[in-house]
Amino acid sequence: SERAPNSRFRGGAWGVISLASSRPSPVVRSDSGMSTRTASCSCGQLRIEVEGEPRGVGVCHCLACQRRTGSVFAALAGFAAPYKVLGTATEYVRTGDQGAKFRFRFCPICGTTVFHTEEGYEGSGVAVAVGAFADPSFPPPQDSVYDCRRHSWVQLPPGTTTYDKDPT
Repeated sequence: SERAPNSRFRGGAWGVISLASSRPSPVVRSDSGMSTRTASCSCGQLRIEVEGEPRGVGVCHCLACQRRTGSVFAALAGFAAPYKVLGTATEYVRTGDQGAKFRFRFCPICGTTVFHTEEGYEGSGVAVAVGAFADPSFPPPQDSVYDCRRHSWVQLPPGTTTYDKDPT
């Protein structure tokens, strides 16, 4: 399921950059003093700028996320609105286990999934793929959902709260 525990990611409950650059920037201070981050697809065509610290960071081991990412789990960071999308996205809508509809945005050129929102909550926040920030210092996950599907060889950081399924 794509919804994170305790609705920290609801709707995704999820600076200054050079738009000529295809590389995402690390944390940057905007003119207002608020920290901003930019996540980007592989080719740089699709980017999203978010403000502030993540509401939460989590990983999901559900089979849908494994298929969607091509990895053994999805790593997501929820950010509050406002957020700014730059470039063109292709969308894929998936209904989660609890019936919520999630709209995933990916680059039509390189295929990288960059972010998603929950229908009806687009104005409250966004969930961004942690890897799209390309920032090794990004905060670790606080929560892990669908632990019943976690590959036995995947080790979580100490202190990560695990849920057998989606706790919402």
